[in-house]
Amino acid sequence: MSGHPDPGTWLLERIDAREQTLTNQAEQTRAQVNELTALLRHLDQDIEHLKITRKTMLALAEEPDPAPASALPDHPAYQQILTILTDTGQPMRARDLCLALDLPLVRKNVENTRAKLKRLVSLGILTETEPGLFTQPRP
Repeated sequence: MSGHPDPGTWLLERIDAREQTLTNQAEQTRAQVNELTALLRHLDQDIEHLKITRKTMLALAEEPDPAPASALPDHPAYQQILTILTDTGQPMRARDLCLALDLPLVRKNVENTRAKLKRLVSLGILTETEPGLFTQPRP
């Protein structure tokens, strides 16, 4: 023989190589299809959640507003603070309220009272006319 490969063997090797290449491409394509299918499933789920959210928001928008609950916190100290502010009719500081509440003038009591006053301001029940000076809003 003259050193040339057998044409039958050469063709079989080419077919094997081509088959392996196509098998690899098919596996990669299947993996991509699986990734895209998972992505599509995720997108469909997100779309469905948005539809539900829209439906819920529209239903809530059509409902009448519930009766406003009392905004005053439950702790009795809040009612005591409001009573003192109403009785005096004057803006007060946390320190003055501690005295009016018969609390010892210690830092803890003043800070706790100030925190309660700030909470009443955040709820719109009181106003802070200047830093540290609290009063009931004027009608």
